[in-house]
Amino acid sequence: MTSQTITQEFEYLSCTLSDGVGEMVLDRADKHNAFDEVMIAEMIAALDRFAADDSCQLLVLKANGRNFSAGADLNWMRKQAKMDFEQNLSDANELATLMHKLDKFPKPTLALVQGAAFGGALGLICASDIAIADGRASFCLSEVKLGLIPAVISPYVVRAMGQRASRRYMLTAERFDAETALKLNVIHEINDDLDAASEPIIKALKGNSPQGMAWVKTLLSRLEDGVIDQETLAYTSERIARIRVSDEGQEGLNAFFEKRSPRWNAQ
Repeated sequence: MTSQTITQEFEYLSCTLSDGVGEMVLDRADKHNAFDEVMIAEMIAALDRFAADDSCQLLVLKANGRNFSAGADLNWMRKQAKMDFEQNLSDANELATLMHKLDKFPKPTLALVQGAAFGGALGLICASDIAIADGRASFCLSEVKLGLIPAVISPYVVRAMGQRASRRYMLTAERFDAETALKLNVIHEINDDLDAASEPIIKALKGNSPQGMAWVKTLLSRLEDGVIDQETLAYTSERIARIRVSDEGQEGLNAFFEKRSPRWNAQ
């Protein structure tokens, strides 16, 4: 198994690609992986690199140290307090770009969460396809304590938690534990051995059609409003017909009928 470093220039990230599995690791443990404009820019660049690399089949989002991320860096917040509206808008747009790129990443994403995951960290988790946390994980949407709101991350958090739970935890800014996060659909599983817990999921994802998984993500994004009308019916019918006649769709069907592994399993 070979492992390659995706980038050498990052200051706050460690990114590798090994056997089809990309890893984007928050690597600022001395600051509890709090992010600022530098880390945000680096994460955007890393996502673009992984998305463009055909050898990357899936992406794992991890963090070094005891905590996944404490949210916003204090020095970054001090800078924001001195910015005018236009500067703050540009700053917020960068964070919005990060969340959007992670949410629309064309390959499966898996977040492994340990310890504290506050503020914007919940956006990263909720924008990921799958999330596993350890038993001591702690979550908080603390923005209102500072006179702020969790605006940029709210679409992803509300989609995961639902409106009712979001009202409570965004308004109270109370911490909640891993068990509560599981009930709220912020995470899918609790396991103190995050690497071991990720293994069967990674194995399952690597056995699936890359095109199929990418199209599933696009399909689910299109269906987020929950409306089932004639346009929805036409879209879903077109999608299944289109993928049946595609190269990967044909390969998958033929492999099934011929009782052999599809070619993407031979990678």
